[in-house]
Amino acid sequence: MFLQIITLLLGLAMVICGANVLVDGASSVARRTGISEFVIGLVIVGFGTSLPELVVSVTGALARNSDIAVGNIIGSNIFNTSLILAVSAMIVPVAITRQNKFRDIPITILATFIVVFMGKYGGLSRVEGIVLVALFILYIIYSFRTDAQQEEETPSKDFPLFYAIALIVGGLVCLILGGRLFVHSAENIARMIGVSDKFIAITVLAMGTSLPEFVTSIVALAKKRSQMALGNILGSNVFNLFLILGISAIISPTSFARVDMYDYAALLLSIILVWTGIYTGKKNILDRFDATLLLLLFAAYITKLFITL
Repeated sequence: MFLQIITLLLGLAMVICGANVLVDGASSVARRTGISEFVIGLVIVGFGTSLPELVVSVTGALARNSDIAVGNIIGSNIFNTSLILAVSAMIVPVAITRQNKFRDIPITILATFIVVFMGKYGGLSRVEGIVLVALFILYIIYSFRTDAQQEEETPSKDFPLFYAIALIVGGLVCLILGGRLFVHSAENIARMIGVSDKFIAITVLAMGTSLPEFVTSIVALAKKRSQMALGNILGSNVFNLFLILGISAIISPTSFARVDMYDYAALLLSIILVWTGIYTGKKNILDRFDATLLLLLFAAYITKLFITL
């Protein structure tokens, strides 16, 4: 038990350290290249923190187990939006820029509806997987072409470009390895103290692949990089829906047979609540009221999982 606790703390320390280094490196790259912190968060940070989901989903697809591939992505996106973004906004209200309002959030909603529509009516074939990957490529190109550098919230550390890239790579490695250590040791500790497999599956394992997004977003907000935090979360969601599900479907046609109406509802409502939060209360800000609604949705969804498993 003592060794598992040490491993748990080591994994957590690696995740926090990795997130700190990643955010500093990504901020410096944004400043050096003139690319907005949102797009850096979307492309570099969002992709990097989605690597655990990519590994899990592709592994499931190779094993012809579409339940793993689909369940991992649906669950991860629900956690990203209704838990991670909600906790982030509860700590520090997240400002929404004009581009977030008219480009990024609507595209994330559209991506969610596209995948739900495809999944509900027969699952994803290889052709539909290719379509999703193509949509992802178009989204990335469009994001770069329409990008506008925002005024920095606080001055970023100015590292040489090569060093900043090295920080990003090192930060991602620490995030992923630390996350794996944390999840593995947490699972072992839970089993040692007699926690049920159902509880482990819902909490430790299901949320484990979202740990990099969670810590990175909190660190980004603590460093007053709200656009990077938002880009990380929305970017991870689009990566999951378009790229990871697309690749999984190309490897092996994907069935949504185990996804029920509650999963679809939680997935859609979470991002719709983000969109409506822009226009209610404090406009163009995801505030603590919006965060509370998202957390209530998350609590309702987790309760449903406990009841039905």
